[in-house]
Amino acid sequence: MEYFLTGILFWPPLAASAQASPLNTGKAWVGEVSYGFQIPSGDLSARFGPNVSLGAGIQWMSQKSNWLIGVQGQFLFGQRVEEDVLSTLRTAEGFIIGNDRDPADIQLRERGGYLGIQVGKLFSLDQDNPRSGLRISLGGGILQHRIQIQKDPVRTVAQLEGDYAKGYDRLTNGPALYQWTGYQVFSKNRQVNFYIGLETIQGFTRGRRDWQFDLQQPYTGARLDLLWGIRAGLTLPIYYGSTEKIWY
Repeated sequence: MEYFLTGILFWPPLAASAQASPLNTGKAWVGEVSYGFQIPSGDLSARFGPNVSLGAGIQWMSQKSNWLIGVQGQFLFGQRVEEDVLSTLRTAEGFIIGNDRDPADIQLRERGGYLGIQVGKLFSLDQDNPRSGLRISLGGGILQHRIQIQKDPVRTVAQLEGDYAKGYDRLTNGPALYQWTGYQVFSKNRQVNFYIGLETIQGFTRGRRDWQFDLQQPYTGARLDLLWGIRAGLTLPIYYGSTEKIWY
């Protein structure tokens, strides 16, 4: 056991990470996870209410100039759907009747995502820590959203089974621009690394369904879908440099 513990403690990757680096100034790969709250605008506000967003990404950070470049993705989840795409299936009382002739519990939800690349610059506001300060990031990618039809687990509605549900879901996607401005911290001891700031997404989207049953026509028109929000995240920087030692 003694030899086993000694080997673990001096195993090269762990020994390298245990060493102290004078400053967090090396080049780095930065992984991140984030949480956001977003408010829709433009055409999107007529379809959905506010949503939450879970994000993840990875960026590369330069050594001296604090440039960052990488990729990020977000999953969008919302409870409020303003557009009742199932209105043609409802009775005068507002119910949707299942195959057993009893009302079915059908819920509408927002689902979507954003995937893109981004380039950012960190402007240091602290002479003692050049890796903390104002960060501005710009990017572009793909924005997609749709109406999720959550079915009754007990009662079947034939009009919503299988691919029929796609005839109501308003699938939409297209190119998008992304901006983020906020405060970024990479602590000198590498134990506290986070960011918080404001973000905006502008989606130049189109409907992607050849037919929507409630509209009785194709859904292919152009849209301007906007999201405004606040995002906070935790980061894990893995520093490396010419010394061939890895710091995290």
